[in-house]
Amino acid sequence: MKIYTRTGDDGTTGLFGGSRVSKTDPRIDCYGTIDELNAAIGLAAVVANGPAAKLASMLADVQSELFVIGSHVATPPGANASALPPVEEAAITRLEQQIDQAESDLPALRNFILPGGSDLSARLHLARTICRRAERLLVALAATTQIDGIEIRYLNRLSDWLFVQARWANHVQGVTDVPWVGREK
Repeated sequence: MKIYTRTGDDGTTGLFGGSRVSKTDPRIDCYGTIDELNAAIGLAAVVANGPAAKLASMLADVQSELFVIGSHVATPPGANASALPPVEEAAITRLEQQIDQAESDLPALRNFILPGGSDLSARLHLARTICRRAERLLVALAATTQIDGIEIRYLNRLSDWLFVQARWANHVQGVTDVPWVGREK
């Protein structure tokens, strides 16, 4: 199978189900950002080792779920999506449980923190910001077309999960979160 098809040379791309739209279509921007998020999570996963090694498998689960969400976003209303795996409510519940577990290991957050600390934490914070953008794009898309709300809820919870896991990565690696110190005027 060739990787190039030349079908996008005219500035269009195919959606699941066969219809074609402009590469500037909001749906493409949305699932492209979900793909970017997935890549950023992969970038974090490659350094999830040592005391933070358990994050690698958790990140792999998230990557698989993002692939499913992206495929749903790439499916326009009316297309037969029966071949797609469902986005499971259990995935959101799992993220919440993992947030609670990580937070039970962490000192209370008493001030704003800056993205950074360990390499893994900084990568997770980057993924968190991409997740927030993907969520905003998905909410905007949902205002103009039918989008199942579970995808929005998943991305919302995932951004919280990424924040907490970034803090947890710093904690287990013995690195202090970077506090934000406001400037006094």
